[in-house]
Amino acid sequence: MSAPSFSRGEYWFSLLTAGADQRQGQCASILVADGELEGQPTRFIAVVPDVENHYPRAAHGEVGLLEGWTLAQVVSEAVAADADKAQKCAIVAVIDVPSQAYGRREEAFGIHQALAGAAGAYAKARLAGHPVIGLIVGKAMSGAFLAHGYQANRLIAFNDADVMIHAMGKESAARITLRSLESLEKLAASIPPMAYDIGHYASLGLLEQLLDIRDPLKASEQELELVRQTLVAAIAKTRREGPGLTNRLGASNRSSTSLVRERMRAEW
Repeated sequence: MSAPSFSRGEYWFSLLTAGADQRQGQCASILVADGELEGQPTRFIAVVPDVENHYPRAAHGEVGLLEGWTLAQVVSEAVAADADKAQKCAIVAVIDVPSQAYGRREEAFGIHQALAGAAGAYAKARLAGHPVIGLIVGKAMSGAFLAHGYQANRLIAFNDADVMIHAMGKESAARITLRSLESLEKLAASIPPMAYDIGHYASLGLLEQLLDIRDPLKASEQELELVRQTLVAAIAKTRREGPGLTNRLGASNRSSTSLVRERMRAEW
């Protein structure tokens, strides 16, 4: 396979949806296709760059007003379509989102509501019995990740230096904490929730699996099949274990979280 000229999210969406029916009519920055994974109906969703986006702050793959409401629409659409079915279709969120779309217009027009609508739709899909799997192929940053992917039953990420999951970028975090980038990186390396590398994030127990892909923008057939089979396994496991998110609480670096939950259950 030759290297593409577009984003990681768009690249992996195209690989996973080859031959699938692509939904038309939504904003250009949201890609949706209905296909199959080993015979199981699956809706694939990705947020991709759109240089002609009506809102310039969302031109490079950020999740903004149009993206938030459109994600809510296409996820809710899948839930409604399967409302009377015993087995719900799987939903795979292909994740490569650098940020929510910061901007005065976005704030004035209610970006918080748009992103909450997207997160809420994913949560409703999960609770309705749709296996929701997040495949993190690039950045999964701040509100964009909360809106597109974080509500998944299971998160799978590439074990790659350019895969990053965090509340904010390094430059923003340095400004907020009044540190230099060098000082921030040194501090973050010793505190897993603050660290930027995917290895530290995995230690928090929030990932189902890390996948080694030699070049995420030039996948081999074997690597594509690995990703497909990992998604299939995650969907099957979700169907067996149900919609809860307790699978995220087992890691040693989440022991305090588990203790707080235990104490709250005892108290209430």
